[in-house]
Amino acid sequence: MATLYTVLAIAWLFYKVTPASTSCLPGCSCTNDNLGRSLLCMETAMGRIPDNVPNYFSKIRIENSHLTELPSGSFSKVTALASLWLNFNDITLMNIKSLEGLTNLTELRLQGNKLRSVPWTAFQDTPNLNILDLKLNRLDVLPESALRQLPGLTYLDLSFNQLTVISRDVFLNWPLLNTQERKGRKEASSGEANVVLALHDNPWLCDCRLKGFVEFIKTISPPLILMNSYLTCTGPSSRAGKFFHEVGLKTCMKPEASATETNMTVSLGDKVTLQCLVKARPEPSIHWSYNLKIIKGFTVAETRVDDETIRSQLVIPSMHLEDRGVYTCFANNFIGNFSVSFLINIKSFNASSSSRGAAMSRPPFPLSSADENVYIDIRISKQTVYGITLEWYAATDNPAETWFTIHVGKYHSDKKELTYIGPGINTYEVNGLLPVSKYEVCVTLKNQTPRAGQCIVFLTGSDISQLEQREKFIHIIVIMCAMVLAVPVGMYACTTDTRCTFSYLDRCTEQCKRRRRQEKTLRTNGERQGTFDSLQAASDEGLCRDSEELMMKRRSSQDKNNHKGRVQDPQETNIGAKLY
Repeated sequence: MATLYTVLAIAWLFYKVTPASTSCLPGCSCTNDNLGRSLLCMETAMGRIPDNVPNYFSKIRIENSHLTELPSGSFSKVTALASLWLNFNDITLMNIKSLEGLTNLTELRLQGNKLRSVPWTAFQDTPNLNILDLKLNRLDVLPESALRQLPGLTYLDLSFNQLTVISRDVFLNWPLLNTQERKGRKEASSGEANVVLALHDNPWLCDCRLKGFVEFIKTISPPLILMNSYLTCTGPSSRAGKFFHEVGLKTCMKPEASATETNMTVSLGDKVTLQCLVKARPEPSIHWSYNLKIIKGFTVAETRVDDETIRSQLVIPSMHLEDRGVYTCFANNFIGNFSVSFLINIKSFNASSSSRGAAMSRPPFPLSSADENVYIDIRISKQTVYGITLEWYAATDNPAETWFTIHVGKYHSDKKELTYIGPGINTYEVNGLLPVSKYEVCVTLKNQTPRAGQCIVFLTGSDISQLEQREKFIHIIVIMCAMVLAVPVGMYACTTDTRCTFSYLDRCTEQCKRRRRQEKTLRTNGERQGTFDSLQAASDEGLCRDSEELMMKRRSSQDKNNHKGRVQDPQETNIGAKLY
């Protein structure tokens, strides 16, 4: 009889142990205890949640197994599951239906993963959840409604994450906390379980946005217990390292920017510093723009005046003509934005037209000696409907100290508008030109008067509508075989250096003949297209015709002058092709 009992006992033990052992997942172990059956998978190469997890487990622990995702319905068949530990994996994504079917789940631990966010509505499927461990993740946002789906939660660990700012409403919306507050502190502390909250070791940004949360932390008392009550500020720098109970925060406000001087007139070459004082809560983002373009080339420095005020300085090391205009200091935070503008003008060096004949101020550069002779190559590099852009080149010994004077005005007028150009600049825009007007533009070295070859004379066209229709075309014409000019459509151009010998004209005529022979060769290969080269050739054709006619007239004029016993040079010679 004793032998029979022994056999039955062995059979019962085999029945209890064999199912759990034979149904375990590869690389895992299964055990039984008073709470039910458990699945333990430690340091496996699982990589993903298995599809064939048996449905009778009450506790599952899968750690260091390289899981990367909690997909939809991960454990939906394990309806008896009460405790789920998935610590120290590589989980980055948690599906909104990942907890589906786990109505009996009371403990969820996801410590040491890589979660940046959690779908808090997923906890609608876990109404009995008491413990939620999200320690050592990368959470940086906690929505105000995060805890609404966790009415029975008594332990929440959010420590060692990346939380910087959260609202006090997150905890005011916590159903369990609200219930206990309605019952009263004394009754709750005696009859209800404590609620443990861990929020330490987050990079808290102690500015106005954290004001409500800091005030909430200061008033915490049982049954709500902080695991570590010494929460520390990480920023801003003025509050870094301080405890919450040591700081007093104010209400947020949008930026207010101000400046002591917003209208400035400076000289060429001056160093200019624009200063903008911005007061805001929280700390604003500040940037500068010039004529609605973001400035990247100049130096911008920011210094903190106090907890709410920042001084931003834009430094222009040397003012050039192209640097004049409107500069704007922009400041913005999440509440609003503000801006302040600065107008910078360059001191005018126009010739004095007053009856008193006051002397015109000179730029702060060395003056030129009368015998300093530097060749200046000047040309019109760009056209617009109502203006041109000059470009010049001069070979000087010290370019860093060389400045130029631009002379602009009507051709026969003695009054010219003078503009001084500092070192390092070789372009200048002439705007506001009138139609059917003859202009002269000269570029001279320093304070010298214009010399031969340093001026351009041009006549503006009369058909403005035609100019507007073809304003994008730049025609290249050769003037006296010595200068290349890019002039606007409908304009004439020539230089005032008109003392051209017949050898120059002969060489020009010879070049024109060679150009014609080349054009005949090109026509055999196809029609000429409207390219930059064809525009050059078309202009050359017109120039050739005008050059030949001019040479005939010059020879006839010279014969007459020789007959009178003297030679008279014409005051001006307009050489060029009018472009239609």
